Amino acid sequence: MSTLAPTRRRAAGPQQPRPGLDRRLVRRRRQQFLETVAERAFVIALAFLVLVPFVLIALTALMSNSQTLSANLWPETFQWHNFVEVFERIPLARYAGNTLLYAVLGTLGTLLSSVPAAYAMAKLEWRGRHVWLLMTVGVMMLPPQVTLVPLFSMWASVDLVGTLVPLVAPLFFGHAFSIFLLRQFFLTVPQEYLEAARLDGCSELGTLLRVVLPMTKPALAAVAVFQFTFCWNDFLGPLLYVGNNEAAWTLPVGLTQFRGSYQVEWNLTMAASLLAALPVVLLFFFAQKSFVKGITLTGVKG
Repeated sequence: MSTLAPTRRRAAGPQQPRPGLDRRLVRRRRQQFLETVAERAFVIALAFLVLVPFVLIALTALMSNSQTLSANLWPETFQWHNFVEVFERIPLARYAGNTLLYAVLGTLGTLLSSVPAAYAMAKLEWRGRHVWLLMTVGVMMLPPQVTLVPLFSMWASVDLVGTLVPLVAPLFFGHAFSIFLLRQFFLTVPQEYLEAARLDGCSELGTLLRVVLPMTKPALAAVAVFQFTFCWNDFLGPLLYVGNNEAAWTLPVGLTQFRGSYQVEWNLTMAASLLAALPVVLLFFFAQKSFVKGITLTGVKG
């Protein structure tokens, strides 16, 4: 009887890379990259157009004063001391503190006044709420220049011109755009959640604070970013009310000191503008997710 010798299997070693497979993989990745670029070509071109002004501002901030009026767009020598000189020429830190005070108080006042009004228009049943909504939209369409003279006369009669009070105080009494934006987002909150809270004995204020606000954080973030950015960049309001009091100047008003009667120091103006824009850019990047979510979901009624 013959016995068969057991066959030995060779241990499988590491597979050798196949050149043909690698070339196909590289070709496939290159094709996917080109397809992605082609699909997003418009967005890339739009992003490039948006970034070009910022690049020119940064390059101008690093030029000498004589080169800013030349056709050369690249700094001959990088003038990094321009960012130090702006603090020596003007009290930039004080202007930034005034601007921050105006922006923070303005944002806080907008949220405190707009949230209850938006909640009342969106979730409470009362006679005339649709009329108030139309009036709110009408206020949004009213140009702010129409009310400048009567408001200035009112604040001047109580001797508050020259302070930030005329800029901050009105925001504690409602902001039409913020009320409309929050009202549209509050409509997306299911009514069942509110009814369940009321059945548990929660008051309307408790329902707003414990149920509605936690569910509408993106909308609150969007309103906060909008209002903070507006207050930070506001020029007309501070110029009108605190233009005669340099101690209360904000950054947009303070930057005009680099503009003389016969020339503008563009290099220092651009350097100070970059420093002034930095807080708003950082705020947007930190709140970008909530901000975009609040904008995209607003108006989608659940």
